[in-house]
Amino acid sequence: MIRNGGQQDVPFLRAMLRHAYHWHVNRLDDSEIPISRYVEGWWRPGDTAVVALEGGHPIGAAWFRTFPPEAPGWGFVDEQTPELTIAVVPARREHGIGKQLLEELAARARDAGHSRLSLSVQRESPAVGFYERHGFTVHDERDDAFTMVADLDAG
Repeated sequence: MIRNGGQQDVPFLRAMLRHAYHWHVNRLDDSEIPISRYVEGWWRPGDTAVVALEGGHPIGAAWFRTFPPEAPGWGFVDEQTPELTIAVVPARREHGIGKQLLEELAARARDAGHSRLSLSVQRESPAVGFYERHGFTVHDERDDAFTMVADLDAG
């Protein structure tokens, strides 16, 4: 089951950041982009989240928010393109939950008037193939990461 995410989910979203950005976590002290940026002050206008539940317990989440150029996320493209974060607890990966979360969040982004979504992913991550299968293409390359973008008008 997938439900709307809200303010009550911030602790879970914060926990999911460690799964979504594990490859950045080791460099957090050196990074100009704090991981907390993805949930800090959650529920700004435009912040949108969905949470996957199993047996009433959260097992995955996907959310997006936009960032200003002076405080971007790792997958920043521009102020109008929301950046996606998605994570599923390790024990429930490869069961289609990420696909469901991504499809639901993309639909919500389209409904909110967004024409595309962006994200950051480690270049060697198996998630690159997952994102490509869902319409994301490489927009930019930096260090060991891709910024990928999906055109929502095409889906």
